[in-house]
Amino acid sequence: MKKAILGKKIGMTQIFNEAGKVVPVTVVEAGPCFVVQKKTVENDGYNAIQLGFGAAKSDKVSKPMKGHFDKANTGALRVLREFRFDDCDAFNIGDTILADTFAVGDIVDVSGTSKGKGYAGPIKRFNQHRLKETHGTGPVHRQAGSMGACSSPSRIYKGKGLAGHMGAEKITVQNLEIVSVDAENRLIAIRGAIPGSKGGLVSIVNSVKKA
Repeated sequence: MKKAILGKKIGMTQIFNEAGKVVPVTVVEAGPCFVVQKKTVENDGYNAIQLGFGAAKSDKVSKPMKGHFDKANTGALRVLREFRFDDCDAFNIGDTILADTFAVGDIVDVSGTSKGKGYAGPIKRFNQHRLKETHGTGPVHRQAGSMGACSSPSRIYKGKGLAGHMGAEKITVQNLEIVSVDAENRLIAIRGAIPGSKGGLVSIVNSVKKA
């Protein structure tokens, strides 16, 4: 990992590129992120950088966390995340990472928490087909259907699509293009949709599958 930043999803809009075509984008308020701690092989067994994002009131954090932030001289922050950069030595405690760490044309992976849908049936959750509504099917039109054979295997196979909790899980969308960077207003416009609701926390890192 070479570059990363935390941000808040603002919402979707559209902009016009140089060719005059409409490009759907998601706007993210990226940074500023502060380097709160450096993890090293000697002390922690691995190399990583701990980034903090989002100012918080000092009386809203515990005393151990307040001492953690005071040590880095960053002030209280709402979110802490670790990133394993290729060159952790390039960062120092107290450094600031801004939106201009990325440039137009960069290919990134964006992670966030998807919208929670609550308890959902198999049709909504797994896009299953409903049963026919004639010829004695009965009041089971939206149920999951057969669970499998009876005496063998005498169990339900793992992975069977059933009703249950849907959404509210970490989702990563890969290979998205950065269309615009507004360093002054800390805004990054990313082509396409990213997971989460408006105001949700997202992390932007350089793509792992494209150079």
